[in-house]
Amino acid sequence: MAKKKDVRIEKIRQARKESNPALFFEKLLAGDHAALSRGITLVESNAPADRVEAARLLNQAIPHSGKSIRIGITGLPGAGKSTLIEALGNRFVNQGKKVAVLAIDPSSGIGKGSILGDKTRMPTLSASKQAFIRPSPSSGVLGGVAAKTRESIILCEAAGFDVILVETVGVGQSETEAHGMTDLFVLILLAGAGDELQGIKRGIMEMADIILVNKADGENVDKAKAARQEIARALHFMPLHDSGFTTQAHICSALDEASVEKIAQVIETFFESIKQSGFFDANRKAQMLNWFHEQVKQEVLARFYDDQANKLQLKALEMAIENGQLSVREGLLQLFKP
Repeated sequence: MAKKKDVRIEKIRQARKESNPALFFEKLLAGDHAALSRGITLVESNAPADRVEAARLLNQAIPHSGKSIRIGITGLPGAGKSTLIEALGNRFVNQGKKVAVLAIDPSSGIGKGSILGDKTRMPTLSASKQAFIRPSPSSGVLGGVAAKTRESIILCEAAGFDVILVETVGVGQSETEAHGMTDLFVLILLAGAGDELQGIKRGIMEMADIILVNKADGENVDKAKAARQEIARALHFMPLHDSGFTTQAHICSALDEASVEKIAQVIETFFESIKQSGFFDANRKAQMLNWFHEQVKQEVLARFYDDQANKLQLKALEMAIENGQLSVREGLLQLFKP
């Protein structure tokens, strides 16, 4: 899997060298899906040469970004995230909006690859010329997102997409990263799966702006209503969000057009509220600063491990620790001594 990915990245890198960079960026700004895909692959690459080129591309893209609404969607596996995303995506498309879906799939602990089956789960939306669906493996990154999801959002916005939907891995308890890069955070639950509130920890519920009890159709409607009432009671004990928007719990069904329309209207009301209060702009600025500081940490770490002297010292300390000649604490003191 890793070799296939390396070959794919090398082909894209070569194609970029053979093409006119200015023309490539013009195509990206025009919303060309192929150019956008190539751009995202570039920023996802860890090759040193690509990191420089990716930084240049992002620097060009940022002035053209920031005009979309960003929605993070999380929930336990089987809650129907992809089906609801497709329904909402189609609704936005029918309104004349361009929709980008950044879907994060869990990676194999062995090969680091993933199934990346989100396009097959969103057949109608993926067929639309107004929609762009990009599956990416989490590659072991915590927080429910991929390593370069923020960069991908910037490129999608530069390409003119009005709505960015970020579908997380869906582990249910560690989605803090997705919350920190979107404007609206939606938690999807499933009634009838047993102890809904026990399955989701307090932290993820505190972060959610909207909680949806999905698959509220057929014989499951009463169960969904009961689950919504239980969640609504629990929300009374949650702290008020900085946005001033009170977390809401709703039942919904991705198979019911009226239900999807209702949820879309709740989303629109949320964005009207945070834009009027000024929270939308303030939150975007705070997220950019947080992103900068996270990148500083990653860059310091990368430069530390790339340094040849550090590699040699690490190897010597590892051998000493492995042989019981040195404690981990003493090894750290030697590594970072003044």
